[in-house]
Amino acid sequence: MAAESTVAQFLEELRGQRRGSPHTIAAYQRDLTKLAELAAGRSPRVLTGHDIRGFISRLHAAGLSAASLARTLSAWRSYFTWLTQRGLLPTNPALGVRPPRRERHLPKALTADQAVTLAAHEGDASWLAIRDHALVELMYSSGLRLSELVSLDWRHFEADGTLPRSASWIDLEAGEATVLGKGSKMRSVPIGAPAQAALARCIEQRAAVRGADARALFISTRGGRLTARSVQARLAALARRLGLGVHVHPHVLRHSFASHLLQSSGDLRAVQELLGHANISTTQVYTRLDWQHLAKAYDAAHPRAKRRS
Repeated sequence: MAAESTVAQFLEELRGQRRGSPHTIAAYQRDLTKLAELAAGRSPRVLTGHDIRGFISRLHAAGLSAASLARTLSAWRSYFTWLTQRGLLPTNPALGVRPPRRERHLPKALTADQAVTLAAHEGDASWLAIRDHALVELMYSSGLRLSELVSLDWRHFEADGTLPRSASWIDLEAGEATVLGKGSKMRSVPIGAPAQAALARCIEQRAAVRGADARALFISTRGGRLTARSVQARLAALARRLGLGVHVHPHVLRHSFASHLLQSSGDLRAVQELLGHANISTTQVYTRLDWQHLAKAYDAAHPRAKRRS
């Protein structure tokens, strides 16, 4: 494909004007080199949507994953868009071409017994144990994302006049947490009674931590806001100590919250609201009923499921 000069110009603009990272530039270069190899010397001006679909099919047959194909197609689409904007190409042949559907590898939900064992474990009377118990209770009680959890403040600060109002906070009296989720969308989620009690104890004890952040709900031993990495490490260590036999990270608790709630209520729309999903299709992926639960529901409800005595 006689397009070396335009590829070089495209990458240079990506590097300079768009401030693409070295990693991004290298990935685009690999993908465009792959396009040139598949085109076998043909100019971008003669490539059609049929050609692009064929290239994607060949790469898929060669073993490229759906995620890699999506990234490759995105790079080609960006390059062709750049050519059309400069009048070097009449239309973008990659528009309308879709990569194969990606497989969704979701974390396996904990069993109800495992989740309760993890959330109910109080440990010793140390500050760290009290804090960890509160954050695990809250994660399983309310299905918060990790980013939402660590951004929580312990009050709204709207009355004291010294700190600006918080974006995410808990209200123990009302039994709810208000969080700023994806897409800057606010939502409120209920906090269960055990989580409320654990949080009240956590807030009471945080005053003893020297240099405690004035607003952060969960703080480190040095007083700063607890980081996402620390939550991940503490949760994994706790699961190992309790002998759960599975690797537990924050999203496993969110997935367990959704799965267990859906199994109990069957209300997909309510779970969607609590998780903060914009589309119901996302909730259908993240909250799945296990086969045993489905079979019981079928046997109990479907008129043709009843066996003859």
